[in-house]
Amino acid sequence: MAYQNILFEKDGNIAFITLNRPEVHNALDPRTWAELRDAIRKCKTDDGVRVVIITGAGGKAFASGADIRSLRERRALDVLKSETQETLNDIENLNKPVIAAIDGFALGGGCELAMACDLRIATDRSRLGQPEVNLGIIPGAGGTQRLQRLVGIGKAKELIFTGEIISAAEAERIGLVNKVVPPEELLSAAREMADKIAAKAPLAISLSKAAINIGADADIVTGLQFEKFAQTVAFFTEDRLEGTTAFLEKRKPGFKGK
Repeated sequence: MAYQNILFEKDGNIAFITLNRPEVHNALDPRTWAELRDAIRKCKTDDGVRVVIITGAGGKAFASGADIRSLRERRALDVLKSETQETLNDIENLNKPVIAAIDGFALGGGCELAMACDLRIATDRSRLGQPEVNLGIIPGAGGTQRLQRLVGIGKAKELIFTGEIISAAEAERIGLVNKVVPPEELLSAAREMADKIAAKAPLAISLSKAAINIGADADIVTGLQFEKFAQTVAFFTEDRLEGTTAFLEKRKPGFKGK
């Protein structure tokens, strides 16, 4: 797919996906969702990519939500055909960690995109929220489900029912974002975190992510059983031998994702 609305580039083991519609505050229209899904699929099959960073161009918005003009013209049955939820599921279930680097507004679908990522770093001028009720609709790209899992059901209801837009500091306080930094430090902070993760055993990271995701929506017995199977798989890897050997030899491990 030729990209018009996003930028996709790799730097070492890190893939950068940048929403690139600053003239409309990186609003998410069907074309942007399709390009985003295509880029995520590329990351999935590229063994050279160990961490993905998603951000927005322009400095005013990570993603301001749905393109309202497109939303106004959409028919009810178009919602059933939409692959927005599937795109965010692809991000959430990607076999590699995904970091959302948020500067400016992350509203509606933009907030839902950030929540589908594994980690969220925001600038101190960022604002987040699910204001869909102001348009007579509800969060429809996973917001009603992921928000409550991140901040608790009571706080999620408050934010969705009121459509309140909160500061980055408040988002950090309630667990919606992991870290808040000044705008000029955003990409370096995201890169620092990505590099730290990329230096670890890729298969162990992937198995950890799968175990956490499965356990989040299962009873503890099921989660623990999956964890045991995931650990069994990890013990079959060359990285496990490299990691334990490097520790005993007091040297830095060279993980290869095998």
